[in-house]
Amino acid sequence: MDLGLKDKVAVITGGDSGIGKATAEILLQEGAKVAILNRTKDHLEEAIESLKPYGTAFPLQADITQLDQVEAAKKKVIDEYGTVHILVHCAGITGATGDFLSIDDDGWEKTIAIDLMGAVRCCRAFIPPMRESGWGRVILLGSEDAEQPYVDDMPYCACKAGILNLAKNLSKAYGQDGVLVNSVGPAFVESPMTNAMMDQRAKEQGVSRDEAVQSFLKENRPFIELKRRGQPEEVAAVIAFLCSERSSYVLGSNWRVDGGSVATVG
Repeated sequence: MDLGLKDKVAVITGGDSGIGKATAEILLQEGAKVAILNRTKDHLEEAIESLKPYGTAFPLQADITQLDQVEAAKKKVIDEYGTVHILVHCAGITGATGDFLSIDDDGWEKTIAIDLMGAVRCCRAFIPPMRESGWGRVILLGSEDAEQPYVDDMPYCACKAGILNLAKNLSKAYGQDGVLVNSVGPAFVESPMTNAMMDQRAKEQGVSRDEAVQSFLKENRPFIELKRRGQPEEVAAVIAFLCSERSSYVLGSNWRVDGGSVATVG
């Protein structure tokens, strides 16, 4: 299926690994011009090199908690390609975890600065050129945690709920300008973030990572009916569709890619 992405300019935040990198692979294969935005230079360089079999990605080093760096990244990609058509916002952290009463203001504020305000800053930077061209796609990465919260991850859950609301609001604000905004809600996808979580669990329990994954699924994610972690490319395939011409009547929606994890219908 031709997704109609040839020569579209896409910016992917957090594109150095996991879902972001898998999305970059698909978009490059579809002929898009892809810019990877990441905070860490070494990780960015490694990602650009590993993506070469699929095409040439453009590096954008920026900290999404700093508005001036996000704006500088926008200028750099527009200087290179002339515009931006697509924003895929994958950057984020687990953030502060633990009992609600044990998490201080700094823990909340750091999580919000990256997981919610990072999306706000990137949308504020990259939506204007889409409006100017009359064609745009914004895909914000949410989470099952936005709809099915977990008490040990309240800051993250709250931010992801905010992401869903942000996407819906932006879809109403700019849909008539040709900028289609949607969100994607994955659950327990294999990535550096979940690997770190499982490695810590394995260390605490004195078991292997695979054993930690299985016990986590049983004890903490019982509604994942497929009984496994998702793969980045499984989420990236949905994101690529939402980036495409094929999604021209999809607006303001949240696409769950969660193995059945969210137990509700709505």
